[in-house]
Amino acid sequence: MKAFSTVSPQSLPDVVSALKNAAAQGKTAMVAGGGSDLLGMMKERLVTPDLVVRMSAVRRLDQVTRERDQTVIGGQITLSNLARHADVRRQWTVIAEAAESVATPQIRNVGTIAGNVCQRPWCWYYRNGFKCFKNGGNTCYSIAGENHFHAIFGGGPSFIVHPSDTAPALVAAGAQFRLVGPEGERMLPAAEFFTLPSANAARENALKDGEVLASIALPAPPPGTRSLYHKVMDREAWTHAVVSAAAVLEVDGETCRSARLVLGGVAPVPWRLQEVERMLAGQRLTPALIDKAAKASVAGARPLAHNAYKVPLTEAIVRRALTDLVARNA
Repeated sequence: MKAFSTVSPQSLPDVVSALKNAAAQGKTAMVAGGGSDLLGMMKERLVTPDLVVRMSAVRRLDQVTRERDQTVIGGQITLSNLARHADVRRQWTVIAEAAESVATPQIRNVGTIAGNVCQRPWCWYYRNGFKCFKNGGNTCYSIAGENHFHAIFGGGPSFIVHPSDTAPALVAAGAQFRLVGPEGERMLPAAEFFTLPSANAARENALKDGEVLASIALPAPPPGTRSLYHKVMDREAWTHAVVSAAAVLEVDGETCRSARLVLGGVAPVPWRLQEVERMLAGQRLTPALIDKAAKASVAGARPLAHNAYKVPLTEAIVRRALTDLVARNA
């Protein structure tokens, strides 16, 4: 591991200043929340920062607060504390369930929501130092190589899948991200935060240089809102989703007023099923409609040589998510 220094600012302006000053001095600076992902990448020399700016000392970024009609989640709250927060679980079950599904209890106890959302891909070519699109090269080795866990939607030129469990849940909840940087603050919808490789193969999100994800604002859920997160893994220990589904329905009796369905593990970004959402809106949630929606969820899938199994798996998890939500409403 390359030698580096650390600073622990106590305010967001100080974080931004530390990043800005490092850049002015020609140094590479990186932000750490819990640091579990960053430390591993540093050990493997995938990243070699001169300076690590620790966010853990920034005051009040590890809390959930109410601001007007919104619930605001500080970016430095741990996944364990987020999963246990009573108000979040009551209003947005999908987010609590996604947070509690991440990795292991040990990682959830130190990993933060901002870190989970902003983590880098876990493609084995990238993590093992291949000069792929994500590592400064011009080749996606998964196309002709090992691609069992790669994208079936939205791939090209890179076919990574976004590794975050909480990202699909936040998109499904209609969250807004508060980004703070040298140009000030801006709010960005969660759905616009994540970027496809076709926009920039070297990045996974819309963060600008020197910006950090400070907090996340959740709207008040409309009456009749029900939500859940389902995740399929290849093993029941520390691992990412092979396929996951974040589902949010606004239900009035047996009728679905609106729906938001977002997939994880199948695309380089949280993959929203907008056609399926339109299919469900204003309709009775019958088994026949749920079956039709599940089949429509895989329209446009383009599997690679070894990941076609994700197509029926995606269909099944959407069917299960919708069926379970109907049962919760009964």
